[in-house]
Amino acid sequence: MPQTVDPQAQAMLDNMPEKTGKSLDEWFKVISARQLKKYGEIMKLLKEEYGVTHGYANSITLLYRQAAEGGPKADSDLLAAQYAGAKAGLRPIYQTILNAIQKFGSDVEIAPKKTYVSLRRNKQFAIVQASTKDRVDLGLNLKDIHPTERLEGGKIFGGMCTHLVRLSSPDEVDDQVIGWLRQAYEQS
Repeated sequence: MPQTVDPQAQAMLDNMPEKTGKSLDEWFKVISARQLKKYGEIMKLLKEEYGVTHGYANSITLLYRQAAEGGPKADSDLLAAQYAGAKAGLRPIYQTILNAIQKFGSDVEIAPKKTYVSLRRNKQFAIVQASTKDRVDLGLNLKDIHPTERLEGGKIFGGMCTHLVRLSSPDEVDDQVIGWLRQAYEQS
């Protein structure tokens, strides 16, 4: 499956020359000329010497390092890494969630990242993360839903979600969890 650029990331790339004074390729040349490889070194260069804001500096740095490593990892590689080793037994929980959301509609986008999987429609409605060797965390974006003992509230995953459900087995992806997932999907 070909990889697509996240709409937010694409907007940042499109605005980069105006906001930073250089295109991504021009920034790659600056970094390459300095022969920098480490994340912190590149960030320091961009922020301190060129005055690039943190968000743009972070994106430029990550994309530069990704290009230096041969490009982005395939979605299947990202998933394999998330559910490897001690977390391998958690993959059935992830698959049960996937099976449920694929019944919601053909507009569900499954976007694996390095440590989690983003579930999107018009915007992100959920995150699935193998958080420990015994647990998958399901972050949800729900409006006007009060937390319960099972559906925790707060700024989940650094504010990317509003609610959290902790799952230890595929059986816990029950009608209630699927209902919350559907509600988050419909609100996105």
